[in-house]
Amino acid sequence: MSQVHSERFSVTTRGKGTYEITDEVERIVSESGIRNGVATVFVCHTSCSLVIMENADPSARTDLHAFFDHLVPEDTPYFVHTYEGPDDMPSHIRMVLTDVDKNIPIIEGRLVLGTWQGLFLFEHRDAPHSRRIAVSVMGE
Repeated sequence: MSQVHSERFSVTTRGKGTYEITDEVERIVSESGIRNGVATVFVCHTSCSLVIMENADPSARTDLHAFFDHLVPEDTPYFVHTYEGPDDMPSHIRMVLTDVDKNIPIIEGRLVLGTWQGLFLFEHRDAPHSRRIAVSVMGE
C-alpha cells in the first residue's frame, strides 16, 4: 500500500551560491519509513533553484557559479524587470534554466544518488534569504 510523507524546511542563504541540502532530505526520507519510491523536492521561490551537482570538490560549484554569472550577467541593459535591483531578472532567468524541483528515486530507504552527487539549493540573489523547501516522499 502506497504512503505519502511530506515536510517543509528552510535554508538560510548568505547570498549567491550553492547550499547542500542532501542530509536534510535524507533525514526526511529516513523518517518517512518509505523503503521504495520517490522523493520530490520543491523550492517555493522564483529567484533560486535546485541542482544535483558534485559535492566532493567545491571547485566544481565555483565553476558553476562563474558560468551562470557569465551566461546571465547582471548588467544586461535590456532587462526591464529590475525593481529589486540588478540581480532581479538574472535570478529569474537562472531559475528557469535550472529548475525548482527534483525527483529522486528511493531504494531500500535511501536516496539514489551517485557517489559524488549532492542536492543543492542554488541561490541566485546577492542578498541573504530564507528559502522554503517542501519535500514529499511517496512509495511503500
